[in-house]
Amino acid sequence: MTQTIAPRVRTLVLLLLAAACALLAGAGPASAHAALTGSDPRQGAVVDKAPAQVSLTFSESVSMDDDSLRVLDPKGRRVDDGRPSGTGGTTYSVKLHAGLPDGTYTVTYQVVSADSHPVAGAYTFSVGAPSETSVSVSAQAAGGGFVGGLYGVGRYVSYAAFVVLVGGAAFVLACWPRGSGVRAVQRLVVSGWLALTAATLLLLLLRGSYTGSGKLADVFDLSLLGEVLQTKSGAALVSRLLLLAAAALFIAVLFGAYDKREDEERRDLTFGLAVGGSVVAAGLAATWAMSEHASVGLQAGLAMPVDVVHLIAVATWLGGLTALLVALYRGPAQTPVPTVAVRRFSRIAFGSVVALVATGTYQSWRQLGSWTAFTDTRYGQLLLVKIGLVAVLVGIAYFSRRWTAQLAETVPAVAGQRQKERVAASGGRGDDEANAAGKTTAAGKAGVASKAGAAGKTTAAGEAKAAGKTKAAGKASGTGKGSGGSQRAAQLARQRAAVDAARQKRQRDADPHRFGLRRSVLAEAGVAVVLLAVTTVLTQTEPGRTEEDAKAAGATSATSAAPATGAVTLDMPFDTGGQNGKGVVRVELDPARVGANDLHLYVERPDGTAFDIPEVKVALTQKAKDIGPLPVAPDHITTGHWSADGVQIPMAGDWEVAVTVRTSDIDQVTLTKNAQIG
Repeated sequence: MTQTIAPRVRTLVLLLLAAACALLAGAGPASAHAALTGSDPRQGAVVDKAPAQVSLTFSESVSMDDDSLRVLDPKGRRVDDGRPSGTGGTTYSVKLHAGLPDGTYTVTYQVVSADSHPVAGAYTFSVGAPSETSVSVSAQAAGGGFVGGLYGVGRYVSYAAFVVLVGGAAFVLACWPRGSGVRAVQRLVVSGWLALTAATLLLLLLRGSYTGSGKLADVFDLSLLGEVLQTKSGAALVSRLLLLAAAALFIAVLFGAYDKREDEERRDLTFGLAVGGSVVAAGLAATWAMSEHASVGLQAGLAMPVDVVHLIAVATWLGGLTALLVALYRGPAQTPVPTVAVRRFSRIAFGSVVALVATGTYQSWRQLGSWTAFTDTRYGQLLLVKIGLVAVLVGIAYFSRRWTAQLAETVPAVAGQRQKERVAASGGRGDDEANAAGKTTAAGKAGVASKAGAAGKTTAAGEAKAAGKTKAAGKASGTGKGSGGSQRAAQLARQRAAVDAARQKRQRDADPHRFGLRRSVLAEAGVAVVLLAVTTVLTQTEPGRTEEDAKAAGATSATSAAPATGAVTLDMPFDTGGQNGKGVVRVELDPARVGANDLHLYVERPDGTAFDIPEVKVALTQKAKDIGPLPVAPDHITTGHWSADGVQIPMAGDWEVAVTVRTSDIDQVTLTKNAQIG
């Protein structure tokens, strides 16, 4: 049975890696996390005269330099002053040169969103009338190209290394303290530290070029690196490097002094390592939370600690799973993973899943905002894939728990095997001791399949003979003198150790319950690879809430650019209760579109005759976008007629028109009615 394990393992690993690579290949460059939600002039607008400045509004805070916002005339010449103004918020503007001629102008922008991702785009507006030619701006792929690809690789490696580092150390400390002396587990955790350190240095060097020109030569620009260190992302990467220095000390103690202590002394050191390791792990997770999705948007103060808990839960579960897999497949046969360690990890993994569900639910609500975003946005679709993978992992973990429970039945067999190993290690005291060890082993294997038991007996008999021959040969060689005898003895000792290791590995692998556990843990780890890839892609994907806001802004812009269909007339009866307190107010908006409008207001008695009142006021409010009230003070034209020119309506949609009518010093009433603008 053990001969078929390796081909199956290789096939499963290759399939899982292929699926992960296909997912990563389809991820593409980082998506924009700050969307352009407004502009003045708006996209595609035709204005009567050249504006004094161009303003852009984004869905979240952005940062920019002198070249981030440019305005080009129809011939491609820059017509802005090159000094974008803003206070690090969501709106920036740049002043234009005076006396611009008619034609189509192009606005280009490349900024960095508050969650560390570059955003680029372009749009046009016209002065007077559109020109026959305009600047052709190729689609800007912010964060793309070779540098963007390297940056993406660095992000994937850093997440995976964090999971391996934190989860592997937690598995040793909380589940299997004796695993601190297992070379395979040591190499796993140290590899995670090395990979995370290298990836962090790579991201720090690439950051300036990634958010700017995208040129590989800029990676070595020290002045650009200095600018990066002053940003939030640069500070997070530097903090990560400092925390990794503390993590190196933690690893040295875990695999050094901790491994050499006896069980009682090790317990005293465990508490200190647990506290220190938890602080370092939380600090490393915070370097992501403080610079990415959690740091911007709704409830950032709550979202960041929730994100830290989410990342640590992922690392504890998936990293511990990786450490368990390495211990099961690469650990020495002399120190197999005990049942109690697997059970401890099973409980810790269950707690991690509970934490993931709780924090993931909050994150989903915060990043999506609506049920339709699950299916209508890329972020929501990837989140559904992630939820499905977590469900598959939980299902496989259920079977792993069953194998773990059955593994307890094989403990007597393992004890018998260890007794046999002790007898064999004593130097082979004769056939009686070998027979006794064989009987002990046979009794211990009561819970193992008959075929496996027969194989074990045959192997034991053959190895007993081999051990006898080896011992005799060793004695014969020992009678000689000089270095030749010592070399022969060392060679025989190595052969003896190799034979013992091979025998112990065969007997360990013959346990059907341990084989089932290894297979289910391998399947879990494979699904975890794909899950980690999806999680990394999610961190680079525009949140569903932002994507829907951008779509709404685009639809509003398209509606605003449509020609007006005509004036809007609203009739609102009023009754203030005093003398001459009854009548009708008629409000007319022409042409009822985004931009400048003419407002006319007429006041009539119930019989239709016009009359004047002491005061009338108008206010416009769009509650859906929290705009307004925008006050309008119309001028009195003639009896019963007031007018206002150039009433600016900034956005299309359903607007509330509120009219306040005062018929005496104390009698007044406010009337409201909705009107569709644009």
